[in-house]
Amino acid sequence: MSTLQHALLHPLTTLYTLLQYLLTALLHPLTTFYTLLQHLLTTLFAPPPVRTPPPPPTGPRVAIIGAGITGISAAAHCVSHNSDVLIFDSAPTIGGIWARVNGTSSLQIHSIMYRFHPSITFQNAYPKRTEILEQLEALWRRYRLEEKTVLEMKVVSIERTETGKWRVNGIPEWEFDGVVAAVGTCGEPMLPMLPGVEGQWRFQGQMVHSSELEGVEMEGRKVVVLGGGASAVEALECALNRGAESVSLLSRSDKWIIPRNPLIDIILSLNPFGSELYISYIPEFLRRRLFLYRSLSPLAPHTTGLWESTPIVNSDLLSNIRSGRARWLRADILNIEEYGVRYSHRSPGVPKGGPGVEKFADADIIVFATGFKRPSLSFLPEDCFEEGYEPPNWYLQTFPPGAVDICACNCTYVNAIGTVGHLHVGVYTRLLLMFLNDPLTAPPAEAMRSWVKWTKWLKAKSPTGAFDFFTYGELCLWFLECVVVNPFRWKWAFFVFTGRGMPMGIVRKEREIIEGDSSRIIGNSELRECVSWSVLTVKSF
Repeated sequence: MSTLQHALLHPLTTLYTLLQYLLTALLHPLTTFYTLLQHLLTTLFAPPPVRTPPPPPTGPRVAIIGAGITGISAAAHCVSHNSDVLIFDSAPTIGGIWARVNGTSSLQIHSIMYRFHPSITFQNAYPKRTEILEQLEALWRRYRLEEKTVLEMKVVSIERTETGKWRVNGIPEWEFDGVVAAVGTCGEPMLPMLPGVEGQWRFQGQMVHSSELEGVEMEGRKVVVLGGGASAVEALECALNRGAESVSLLSRSDKWIIPRNPLIDIILSLNPFGSELYISYIPEFLRRRLFLYRSLSPLAPHTTGLWESTPIVNSDLLSNIRSGRARWLRADILNIEEYGVRYSHRSPGVPKGGPGVEKFADADIIVFATGFKRPSLSFLPEDCFEEGYEPPNWYLQTFPPGAVDICACNCTYVNAIGTVGHLHVGVYTRLLLMFLNDPLTAPPAEAMRSWVKWTKWLKAKSPTGAFDFFTYGELCLWFLECVVVNPFRWKWAFFVFTGRGMPMGIVRKEREIIEGDSSRIIGNSELRECVSWSVLTVKSF
């Protein structure tokens, strides 16, 4: 039954529903606007769900290594553009890192910057783990990926066959035209090698990793958090929410803190140079002295710029420190003892391992917010790790030189201001599909190396490596440059950036011209030779 038929048959129900929508819009205008914005983005950019029964795929076959946010999103893009996929993951469920963290874990950035596929719609600005997994599973089912997923299957090797395809784990039935490596950056929990940890039974309290806080009773207890990243701040908030008597965060590194304001975060991420600039000291000074830190300016980094490492996105942390509910200490851990942590407290500007004052933090619970081990990319062929061109020093930071049919999306990330789950997942996937469907668009290995060298030269004065830090503005410029530099990619531009209008008809005509199989298109052999020479010239870019 259509919506119109339902409205005609049930006018009172329809009227009641409309009144509910109007009341919600009046009482919650920002929420209503956000919901409408997401629906607009879905309408404009989301590929249609896969039909039942699904049509037979006509495009390349792609292996997706990883069933997390990136892997499921990339697979959905592939199947919606007539490609076949098979998703592999060593875990028993989909979800990646989100399936393994605490139920209290939530996004630190606004969810408008975490729309990992155009068809998802978040109900909250900062959704928790449950809502993120619900959206991911809905996406997985919407594009009928259940039958295309192999769980509890660890990928240990990807080898090039004589026919140029990629064979997974040496199994002939698992041969693919392309590969999306989507193992991410967070694997198993990582515990540091700290003094006292090897004899942890001396500590009389509870020791736990930040990803294992479910059921940990913290009310009235003294909590010490070891770490200085997003998971450390999340553990600090968790302890405060559970009524901890005191919370001390001991951080070795300095991290910038920026507010949970999507407009500010987006503006910061649009720096087109992707690194610290000569004038960066102005916004950093204003943020340190006037707008955010103010009396807590000693906590702001003094030797690291805002565009050098991934900042912490949180609006309540500094308020909790000002109120005395929490402490943030710049510290090197000296020892874990029976009743707490001994540390060296450093002054602003003193680097890690530098001189400090020895102090002691009482603890009933020690939370190791020390992050996760980075998943290995060792299943990729050895020639993907060519000296001088190891990840993240790859073409567009994602394609290994010489293997343009491998896309390691969100695997080579080090530091950035942007997001790990926005429009770039779709763009990277569609670039891979462009290269696979249209060989005239695929850059040769030397051109990919040249791009890496060129980008390193442009960022030679950056305080970090060229690909160790980037911004979303810089990433978008990379995409634009990739499409513009090769005329054979121009016809793909609309598809790459919007997901619409796959130009396969033009590609087939081009193949007929280049291969010289259609005299009705080009009957002049000299002209055909001229076209072939032009193709070789353009492909060098």
